[in-house]
Amino acid sequence: MSIPAPEEIRALHEKYAPTPEAFTLVHTHCEIVWSVAERLLSAPRLAHLDAELVRAGCLLHDIGVYRLYGDDGRLDHANYIRHGLLGHAILEAEGFPEPLRRFCSHHTGVGLTRDDIVGRGLPLPPADYLAVTEEERLVMYADKFHSKSRPSSFLTADEYAVYVRRFGEDKVTAFRALGTEFGEPDLTVPPPRAGA
Repeated sequence: MSIPAPEEIRALHEKYAPTPEAFTLVHTHCEIVWSVAERLLSAPRLAHLDAELVRAGCLLHDIGVYRLYGDDGRLDHANYIRHGLLGHAILEAEGFPEPLRRFCSHHTGVGLTRDDIVGRGLPLPPADYLAVTEEERLVMYADKFHSKSRPSSFLTADEYAVYVRRFGEDKVTAFRALGTEFGEPDLTVPPPRAGA
């Protein structure tokens, strides 16, 4: 499988971003998520993971957010849960293989199950959207340490655990399991923006 280079992914962001502000918000977040994942990948026990695939997954995972911007430049927060499937569709239209598309559709929260979707009435086709490979799980996990909210911010593992608890104790357990698998990134000095 051919893995796109950062420049190719940046061009894709530029193609789909409806405004320069949207591009800056989403692409910068994706770069920061890669910086977090890169720190985690420095652990010798994770040396077997495909770092290029993780980088591409981090840089692509939120590309579907662009499809949620209205003509007025505002983000449709009510349908934000759909951004992963929208990103999957963008990458499919662009000819990207399924392993890359899954980084979009399988990174939301700590994984969405059919039961989550049906039980909460989420606007998604009922299915399991769970990160399966180690690379998918690492991208999903690294994403939890940075929020695109304005202003954007870093989250500690404990802060994310508090946030995700509102969706059930099982989600906290799943997040803690990711922490055991990958470790906790040292964000005392925030990761630099990739390419900076």
